[in-house]
Amino acid sequence: MVVAALRGALGFLTRLRVGHGERAWTVFRASPWAFPLAGYAVGALLAVPFLADGLPAGTVALAYLAAVFALTGINHLDGVADVGDALVVHGDSAERTRVLKDTTVGVGAVATVAVAVAGLALGALGVAGLPTRAAVAVVVAAEVGAKFGMAAVACLGTAAHEGLGSQFTERASGRDLLLAGVVAAPAAVLSWPTPAAAGALLGAVAAGLVVLWRLRALLDGVNGDVFGAVNEVGRVVGLHVGVVAWTLS
Repeated sequence: MVVAALRGALGFLTRLRVGHGERAWTVFRASPWAFPLAGYAVGALLAVPFLADGLPAGTVALAYLAAVFALTGINHLDGVADVGDALVVHGDSAERTRVLKDTTVGVGAVATVAVAVAGLALGALGVAGLPTRAAVAVVVAAEVGAKFGMAAVACLGTAAHEGLGSQFTERASGRDLLLAGVVAAPAAVLSWPTPAAAGALLGAVAAGLVVLWRLRALLDGVNGDVFGAVNEVGRVVGLHVGVVAWTLS
């Protein structure tokens, strides 16, 4: 069951050719803890550019940015774009949801995606200046924290309509989030004795919960775009908080 859930999570969260079978997908949807578990694997792969010694920090940051989109695709970033358009709408939740589903790209989408990508690049640039072990720990912990945020969407959110979001929310409850927390917690000690990893994990988790809380109220529920937005914002904030935690320690 653990292997099947992990395969399903990797198939959903990445472009890897695993976990696309019906059984893996079914098990994953009923296992929110698989989100942060997959975060360890995804984070480890994304941390590879930071293992290169002697390269300029800007080059390493660019390699990380390229790795993010090569490994995870742009589906989650598309959630940021859709949410960005919805946020700038003056209206009720029904109107915001209508705009969210609209395929037209508005200024809200452009602005939020620009900020998200810039934040990710600048966060990676900061991480590139850390010692190798701390850098890898921050990248992995931020990814685990971002994926815990997605688990929180599944466990605490209520789907606004039938779709991708409802396939997770109808199978999860608040109690399932406890196990996801147990899975995510070890990431906090990856950089021990420095608090860099703990900062990255907590920053990503906190950012994800804030985004979930805000969007759940604005949209009167959650959907697939909320999952994507929580993931992307959590990753960006996690990187920055991890760097700050290491700098101040």
